Amino acid sequence: MSRHSLQPDQPLSVLLVEDDPGDVMIAQEALAAGRLSTDLHVVTDGVEALSYLRRTDDYAGADRPDLILLDLNLPKKSGHEVLAEVKADPELRRIPVVVLTTSQAQEDVARSYDLHASVHVSKPVDFDQFTEVVRQIDDFFGNVAQLPD
Repeated sequence: MSRHSLQPDQPLSVLLVEDDPGDVMIAQEALAAGRLSTDLHVVTDGVEALSYLRRTDDYAGADRPDLILLDLNLPKKSGHEVLAEVKADPELRRIPVVVLTTSQAQEDVARSYDLHASVHVSKPVDFDQFTEVVRQIDDFFGNVAQLPD
């Protein structure tokens, strides 16, 4: 049983790795309107994501997220590079990673799964559909999935 099932009042900690301010805003609004209490942290590039996850530089006191929402098209270090480093790191590899990207290219989907993404989701262009996708991810990982401590 996940710690979220044992402690339902504890928020789901989510790290959103996204450089598009519009997509960040949509995700924030969708998570705020969801049924769960979600503690959302946002970083805007791949290097910053790894600093956050490894608790280095400005992120020494950062909480370890329960879930990572990862865009592929990021500055400094691509989402695939971040995913590869996360899944190669024994301290981080159990964190579920949802690749949430505009890319629908089969090669990006295959590479995400080859690098052990939990799921690859194409961002809908429509605001309402994108909001609903984020809510479904939040609901699934917060209420249905069993997450490691």
